[in-house]
Amino acid sequence: MAPLDPHIALLVKTMVARADELAHAMSEEIRAAVSFYGANAGIVTSEDLRRSCLSHMSYMLEALVGDHEADVSIAEEAGVRRAVAGVPLVAVMSAYRVGFRFLWETSLAEAKKLDVPAEAILSTTSQILIAQETFTQAMTGAYREELTRQVLGKEEERSALVEAILMGRITDTQNLWDAADVLRLPTSGPYVVVAAQVPSIGRTGLPEIENRLDARDIKSAWRLLPDLQVGIVHVRRPSAHDDLLEVLRGLASARVGLSPQFRDLSETGDALRFARLAIAGKESDDGLIRVFDDSPLAIAAVAAPEVMQRISRDMLGRLGGLPADERNVLVSTFEAWLDAGGSTNETAAKTFVHPNTVRHRLHRIEEYTGKSLTRPRDIAELCLAFEVDRQLP
Repeated sequence: MAPLDPHIALLVKTMVARADELAHAMSEEIRAAVSFYGANAGIVTSEDLRRSCLSHMSYMLEALVGDHEADVSIAEEAGVRRAVAGVPLVAVMSAYRVGFRFLWETSLAEAKKLDVPAEAILSTTSQILIAQETFTQAMTGAYREELTRQVLGKEEERSALVEAILMGRITDTQNLWDAADVLRLPTSGPYVVVAAQVPSIGRTGLPEIENRLDARDIKSAWRLLPDLQVGIVHVRRPSAHDDLLEVLRGLASARVGLSPQFRDLSETGDALRFARLAIAGKESDDGLIRVFDDSPLAIAAVAAPEVMQRISRDMLGRLGGLPADERNVLVSTFEAWLDAGGSTNETAAKTFVHPNTVRHRLHRIEEYTGKSLTRPRDIAELCLAFEVDRQLP
């Protein structure tokens, strides 16, 4: 190790003796040169800035005469504090540049007063520049780590709030509004709940969904569960629901269920149940996307799943034992007949078969179920049974 230059030792000793004075002057220089610090004295107070300048300068001067690397922990602590306070990184970096320039210029002026040789001044300048780079890197690294921690913390908070709303843990109106504010959701609907199957635990079923919807001015909040990715989506704009479906079709790689629209966040738990049932129900014509039918019949069909499934099996009788294709033909004919108001001829026209074929199929339904399509009560029971069969897995 090279012996310490006595001129540098004298320079450092002189600077240390003036440390408090120089730290104050440095803080004033930063406050004047960096607009954020000048306009936000309440965020970074004069005393806080002065102490930071004193600490950095003390470590810097120690490094000039020490035989070890400078301790950059003070720079890391500064980065964390400024990130917590919300000071922009560009402002902190500007403060570092101003502070180190002040230290360099002050050192040169003091060196001239002490007749420090040019070689020693050059060596001091080099060390200050190296320290500036080292300290700035340490500060920015710590700042970014703290910022990442804050972002993750906020996402965890948002995700937990979404789950609390979905599971009905928040019921008070004011608390629901507060949660909506944190989630950046409007406090009144209409909303829908979206539930998407995930490829595996910890992986999303709809990558970048929140950003994709935000680009279309659709606000949403999401939660990743072990089996589903679930979101609350605001669909007030007339075309928002169609835009949502378009985005989902472009992202979905597995089944996705949508609830009916609802007005109040207190209804989110029921909406989640409907979205889950939409996933579990029969496949739709819209590929992987299925919207739960919000008709009274559909809601009644899923109101008590275990009871409804038993009732449906009893009412459908031997029809439930037919091959799927054959059963589907009979069910679709029955539904078309209902839509046609009980007109055989209109049903035949809609299904592109002869009226006698329609009559034959309806008669088979009566034989298999033991119900008569001339009795309104039997028709109502069959409607409910078929709806249960359609809605429930």
